[in-house]
Amino acid sequence: MADAAAPGEASERHCWVCFGTESDDRSAEWVCPCCCKGSTKWIHQACLQRWLDEKQKGNSTGSVSCPQCGTEYRIVFPKLGPLVYFLQQVDRILSKVSPFAAAGIVVGTLYWSAVTYGAVTVMQVVGHKKGLDVMERADPLFLLMGLPTIPVMLVLGKMIRWEDYVLRVWRKYSSKLQALQALVPGISCPVPHIPLAESRYQSDHLSISRTLCGALVFPTIANLVGRVTFRRVNSSLQRTILGGIAFVALKGALKVYFRQQQYLIQANRRILNFVEKGDMERNSTPLDEDSGSEAGLS
Repeated sequence: MADAAAPGEASERHCWVCFGTESDDRSAEWVCPCCCKGSTKWIHQACLQRWLDEKQKGNSTGSVSCPQCGTEYRIVFPKLGPLVYFLQQVDRILSKVSPFAAAGIVVGTLYWSAVTYGAVTVMQVVGHKKGLDVMERADPLFLLMGLPTIPVMLVLGKMIRWEDYVLRVWRKYSSKLQALQALVPGISCPVPHIPLAESRYQSDHLSISRTLCGALVFPTIANLVGRVTFRRVNSSLQRTILGGIAFVALKGALKVYFRQQQYLIQANRRILNFVEKGDMERNSTPLDEDSGSEAGLS
């Protein structure tokens, strides 16, 4: 039996979710969950359950309030058995612990990857046999603390933007580099002062992927350059150090020159005046006639 309608309210209940009425489904269960009056007072129990599921988004214990009056719905669950209650608590604990466990696994994976990379780098730099001997004689705690710092130091070293300082000095004293004009064209071109170009090309953007890859590949490149360039050096460590210095110097010089030319190209760009299409055709006609007459004479 439906409750008697209050004065000033509609005589028939209306569901504000499906817009159904009592006459549409006599067996439907109705509920008045909040302080709303009028057309938003009543709602089907089933419609409210579906609406709660959408709002809670899988969190069955989350609180939900009425979108109109802001009253928090009172949600009552049936009593659970001991086994179901235990499983529910286990599920909640696992849901809270799993993010921290996943983060720990990721950190552990990165740590041991850094240790492995550090060991491989040591053997690559000083030689395979000598590197193994050094690591066997070293303190295990020192290895566990020192080897992971190798990739970290490489990345930090890669992040040093020493080319920016060279570019600033170059642009400041570019007018005094006339002697190098014959060797490197464009090295002493005047640099116009354009704030937009200056701010855009003062330094290149720091790419995380390029920085990481360049830092991790650097020991291999230094070792290869040392073997090719400094073959007479007997020590593998000295060859790698010299190869790394040579590679960094050559790469830095080329990078500085390339960025300076990019800056000059950007700073010396010009925007042309707008020309009507008819004016362009009229301007091009005399040239076409002259070229035609010249072709006839030839």
